[in-house]
Amino acid sequence: MADMKSNLNTAWYKDTKGSGRLKADYLKTNIAIPESSGGSGEGANPKELLVSSATTCYIMTLVYMLEQKQLSVTGIVMNTEAVNSKEEGFRIVHLPQVILSANSTEEQIQSVRKIMISAEQVCEVGNLLKKAGVQIEAEGKVEIESGTDVVSQYIEENQLNWD
Repeated sequence: MADMKSNLNTAWYKDTKGSGRLKADYLKTNIAIPESSGGSGEGANPKELLVSSATTCYIMTLVYMLEQKQLSVTGIVMNTEAVNSKEEGFRIVHLPQVILSANSTEEQIQSVRKIMISAEQVCEVGNLLKKAGVQIEAEGKVEIESGTDVVSQYIEENQLNWD
């Protein structure tokens, strides 16, 4: 039996200047060829979707590993930067910010830092990309809860509140 089975639906309008739509069970997005490649640029392009896969794999792996250590995480926010250039090649850097409860110890903070690195090393999607020559790193930080709802603030600032 397959470990993963997925069905995606895709439709495309017109030519390279057109755009398309992609739908999976929990994903709906517009897709397009980037302007730099002669397309309209009016949707997610393949490399954005690839980086999105690496990003979601990393954060889900991180969450799982933190939970296994029973650390008192109150939230996680993360930026991921991707660069593809002739000089640097394809490079992805995850920048997680893990927020721990106010009563967390220095030992727990150090444990989170180690797990951030480990999560990058065991993420299956990231490891597939590394085999293709993509450089992937994680450079995170740990904060102690201060009374500010960092996750809600991040959602607002980055327009992630599409409900």
